[in-house]
Amino acid sequence: MSITQKALAEQDYIISLRRDFHAHPEISLKEYRTAQRIEEELDKLGIPHQRSGETGVYAEIKGERPGTGIIALRADIDALAITETHEVPYKSQTPGVMHACGHDSHAAALLGAAKLLAAEKANFGGTVRLFFQPAEEIGKGAKEFIRDGHLDGVQRVFGLHAASDLPVGTIGVTAGSNNAAVDGFKIIVHGVNAHVSTPQLGADALYVASQIVVAAQALTTRRHVPTEPMVIGIGTLNAGTAYNIVAGHAELEGTTRTLTPETRAAVREQIDALAKQTAALYGATADVEWTDITPALINPADFSADVQAQARKLEGVNVITNRPVSLGGDNFAEYQQKVPGVYAYLGTRDPENPNTALAHHNDGFDLGEKALPYGTALYAQVALWWLQEGAEQA
Repeated sequence: MSITQKALAEQDYIISLRRDFHAHPEISLKEYRTAQRIEEELDKLGIPHQRSGETGVYAEIKGERPGTGIIALRADIDALAITETHEVPYKSQTPGVMHACGHDSHAAALLGAAKLLAAEKANFGGTVRLFFQPAEEIGKGAKEFIRDGHLDGVQRVFGLHAASDLPVGTIGVTAGSNNAAVDGFKIIVHGVNAHVSTPQLGADALYVASQIVVAAQALTTRRHVPTEPMVIGIGTLNAGTAYNIVAGHAELEGTTRTLTPETRAAVREQIDALAKQTAALYGATADVEWTDITPALINPADFSADVQAQARKLEGVNVITNRPVSLGGDNFAEYQQKVPGVYAYLGTRDPENPNTALAHHNDGFDLGEKALPYGTALYAQVALWWLQEGAEQA
């Protein structure tokens, strides 16, 4: 049997895992039950494992043949603070939390691959490392796996993500930019209180903040190359204590999404300057605090071509190599900063289920479960190829 056929034979197993994870979602850094269920399955398969942090699970499958190849396979496992509205038998049983981004399917597909790879140990040498990573939604988890040394010695890293924009049976593997670098910022404006009838005696932090909001949008159209996607988004503005008091304090919070290190650095400098100079113009001051969430996710051309070739070996799969770039982030990119890595997209849109075409993070989000064996097969195929051929050719 081919890897695809073996994965399809495990379809019921993989779907049952996905439904269990979906019914019991847990938000970032709280994935205790999820981690325990993953460990239970790994125990059944005889795969040794350990925790990374409190809720990450790291496991290893060692081949029985000679070989020094090492490849890591990653699946994120956290859910979102969203109340599910889709009425399905596996609907979330946790109030206010749901798997609205497909991470339940990632964990299930990787466990399916673990089952296939454990059964193939006699056919490869080297090591497959399994990363069941928590907290992707808040930009954490990946750094912890790296900190704990689980990426040490790894030669290649591979991961995948469900994609509601692609139909079941399609796999997207695109070289180059796939996802944006994500940074968070907070701008704190320090003004001076006064009565609204004497604004000249104060420094209006609310007005300064509003000018920063408007001017920030001009940075995207007047300071950056229009052919390179970039977003500056400001999601909150809090200021003022009463209708007749000039606001003495204001806070804005937002995010930037950029595709290159150069643009990432430039937009930081520009927002810093915009905030401080705008504040100074109106007699106030401003501080800017930055949070590094994740770098840009960029698939290297050579490894992308390798993964595309392996994906084409899967029966019933259509491989595309030009999926449009997304300004959403994914901290799989943290691994790519250390090791050549490729991130693929698994089509999960099923025409028989309209909810599978909804945007990720929608409260009605669902996915076409017939896609899951293809995810399992791709994980396993890439790992086997690297350990049987790729590592020796590199």
